[in-house]
Amino acid sequence: MPDEDAPRADRQSPVGKPVIRGDPDVTGQTPEEAVQFDPDDPESVALAAETVARFATSSVGDDDHVYVLRGAAACAALVRGVGSYKIAAERTDGAASVSFIRKWARVHDLPRSVRLHVARGDIAPTAAKHVARLAGEARFHLAWAILDADLTVRDVRTIASSVDDDTPIEDALRAHGVTPGHLDVTIPPAAYCELRRQAALESRPPGSVLADALAAYAPDRYETDARR
Repeated sequence: MPDEDAPRADRQSPVGKPVIRGDPDVTGQTPEEAVQFDPDDPESVALAAETVARFATSSVGDDDHVYVLRGAAACAALVRGVGSYKIAAERTDGAASVSFIRKWARVHDLPRSVRLHVARGDIAPTAAKHVARLAGEARFHLAWAILDADLTVRDVRTIASSVDDDTPIEDALRAHGVTPGHLDVTIPPAAYCELRRQAALESRPPGSVLADALAAYAPDRYETDARR
């Protein structure tokens, strides 16, 4: 199976598979309890169409994260199964629009690290829709800014629109008072003392030392410009 923990900007696991919805540590559901959609199985595609129709006409809010992720999975599987957004919408008998299905299918295609925060309630599904509008590393920058800067859904929508208009993600975040790369962390006192000691000896800021430590921890997944 592809490595879902790698820092890619898109989902790596099979479409419709309940990787997170079937994780009891995250949602309380077991893989057997979570609904799985198979875009290659006509009966499963039909179930996905029914699920999308209910999802589109329900009044569920951001509080029911698992329900929303299931609806997003159904959207993605339905599109893959029928081959187009237009046909997918037709399969719901008009309950869901092309725009609705596209938005939620993109949420399902977010990388696992982001979907985990949606499932836990750290990122509202309505905010995740706007994160999913972006491509590449911008998705991660905006998702982590939601966690670190307590951005509202309106903030997230505005930032995503700015990036869509060719504003660099770092500039769009700064316009909302977010410093890209800023993170408040708490580490054990002994580790803190060693971090400060090492930073002083090398005449570098602590963040630079931490960035290098992360690069050494996962050399195949991370590149740092901390020494520049």
